[in-house]
Amino acid sequence: MKRAALIACLLAFTTPAFAQAPSATGGPITNQAERDAIASRVRGGASCANCDLFQISLAYQAIPGRNFSGARIRQADLSLATADRARFHGANMSLTNFFGARLSGADFSDTNLEGTTFVGAYLGGAHMNGAVLTGANLSGAELADAVGITQAQLNTACGDTTTTLPAGMTVPACGNNQ
Repeated sequence: MKRAALIACLLAFTTPAFAQAPSATGGPITNQAERDAIASRVRGGASCANCDLFQISLAYQAIPGRNFSGARIRQADLSLATADRARFHGANMSLTNFFGARLSGADFSDTNLEGTTFVGAYLGGAHMNGAVLTGANLSGAELADAVGITQAQLNTACGDTTTTLPAGMTVPACGNNQ
C-alpha cells in the first residue's frame, strides 16, 4: 500500500498537470529549482494556466495551442516564438518581449500587455478584446486581422509606418524611448 501511495505521489509531480499551480504555497515562486522545473515542463509541451512564469525564456520555442490563461508571464522573452492559437486570456504579460513572434489566432483577451514589445510580430486573427496595451510597442507588427482591437487601445500604444492595423485605425508614433 505504501508503495502505491509513493508511486501516485511521484506521478503527480512528474505530469504536466503539476505545472498548473503557481507554487506549492499558491504564491509567486521563490525557489529557483521549482521555477526551473516548471519552465522545463512548459518547454517540453505542458500548458501552464494560472502559474508563475516570471522572466521565463521561450525565445525560438514552438508553443502553439498551449493554455497560459491567468498566468504571470511578466518580463518574459518570447522573441521569435511560435504561439499560434495559444491562450493567454487574463494573463499578466507586462514588459514581455514578442519580437518577431508568430501569434496567429492567439487569445490575448483581458491580458495585461503593458510595456510589451510586439516589434515585427504577426498577430493575424489574435483576440485583443480588453487587452491593456498601454506603452506597448507595435512597430512593424501585423494587426490588420486582429479581432476585438479598438482605437482606444491603440491610442495607448505606439507603432510606426510599417505597423499594419485594421482599416481606419491608427497608432501614435513611437518616440526615441520606446
